[in-house]
Formats: sequence, C-alpha cells, structure tokens
Amino acid sequence: MSERATIWLVINSASGSYSEPAVAALEQAFAGAGRALARTVTIPEQTAPDRAALDAAGVDILAIYTGDGTINGVVTGLYGWSGQVLALPGGTQNLLATALHGDAPAEDIVEAFGRGELASVKRHLVRTAQGDGLCEVLAGPGARWSDVREAMREGDIGGVATTIGEAIGESSGGALVQVATPALGKPDGYQAVRVYPDQGALAVDGYGAETFAEYAQQGLALLRRDFRQGPHDELGCHARVVCRSDQPIDLMIDGERKTGGREESFELRECPIEFLALNGHRAAS
Repeated sequence: MSERATIWLVINSASGSYSEPAVAALEQAFAGAGRALARTVTIPEQTAPDRAALDAAGVDILAIYTGDGTINGVVTGLYGWSGQVLALPGGTQNLLATALHGDAPAEDIVEAFGRGELASVKRHLVRTAQGDGLCEVLAGPGARWSDVREAMREGDIGGVATTIGEAIGESSGGALVQVATPALGKPDGYQAVRVYPDQGALAVDGYGAETFAEYAQQGLALLRRDFRQGPHDELGCHARVVCRSDQPIDLMIDGERKTGGREESFELRECPIEFLALNGHRAAS
C-alpha cells in the first residue's frame, strides 16, 4: 500500500478501555510511521463511516481501534467497499486483532505498518440470521454474560449486580442448545455452543454446566471469555451447523448479545472485506 494512502481511524469513546492519552499516542504513532491520519472518527458521538462516506473521501485504509463488538458493527456495514481494514486491539476483547497480528500492541502494529510489514488477507466469518460473526458466535444461555459486560460498560452498578445473578442462573440452568445438524455431541445439548471460523471451516465446541458453574464462582471471569479455555467437547469442523432449543436461543456475536429463534443456522462465508495483518502471522481463517 502506498505511503500516500488516505487513512481514517475509528475509535469508540464508550469502550471500557478508552482513554484520550492512548488515542493521542496512537495518532502520533501513525504520524511517526509516515502514515499520518486524514481523520479520526469518534463513535458514538459521530456516525461510524459507511461505504459511501469512505468512497466519497477516497479512503484506502480504515483503522479501527476498538473491541470486537464495535469492529463487527463497523466492518459489517462496509460490505462492498474496496479498501482495507486495519483492526487494532483497543477494547476489552480483541480476538480479531489477535488473529491478525498475534499479541502485538497497537502502536507496534502501526510501526510495522509504516515499515510495509503488513499483508492483505481474506478471512471467513460465521453467518447467522441475527448477524455475521467475524470472530465467533456463542449460542445458548451462557451468552447472557454479555449483559453483564454491557452493564459494566454503562457504569450501572445496580445493573451489574442484577445481571451477574441472572447470568449465573441462566448459564447454569437455562434451556440447553442441541447441535442438531449434523447431530453432534450430547443429545440433551449444552449450556453454550461456540462456533468460529478455523482454516476454511466452522469449528464447533460444546460447553456443559460444569464449565459455567466453575467460572461463575470466579465472578467476572466469564467477561474475559475465559470459558473458552474451560472443559469442552470439540465437535469437529463443518460448513454449516444448525442448533435447536426449547426456548429462543441467546446469542453472543463477537461479544454483543442477540436473541434468536428456537432454531438457528450457522454457515461459513468469506468476509467481503480485506484486512491487513502482520506478515508471517497465521491470519487466514
């Protein structure tokens, strides 16, 4: 990418990890790398740029310094755009940035960008009727833990206490989700089914009550998605998965909560947006 490329940066002032000094340091990092920003867009105070806005301004690269949920909201609104997205770790959860760049800090990624060490890559996503997951989709009562994160983000102390209790109760005793097509795992189902792109297929993991009971004892551990490291059944890789439940299925799509139907389909699709990734890092999915 030419050093003359027009670059915009999107930040989220409502993010739990947001700070003005961090944003200023990142903007300086771009300038120091010889890739000065043409504009910084702050959401939610400003509207996230869409394809028309980027095309009108001749933007070549959109850098996004937020967590997974905000990146999802921005990227899925850009389908059809011919530019490239530079996802930077700027939120409480940075699964996409980690997949693209490893554990490199945002400023180190920008410095590598200035040295021409980023490559354009294509990725897959999880398509659902409730929205696309760029990193992962969690289906089942375990998804209720995203409500706690939202209450924390809004500074609602009373809401945090309430939603923690609800999340513990729902994740340990809510309606189970079965992997119905193909028929996989426990016939009775799981507290959570995690679906995520992995090497050109959808990887599926099932988490039982013991996992969520264990992490509920640690209070807010689930907010860091530590459940992914807990005991689970690896249910293989597939092109399409259908889950069913006796109740509407709670979903957590890249960390943001949605409510689905009693049957939800998950399909592998190629993301229509290109990303920039550190050379040598396994960024394809």
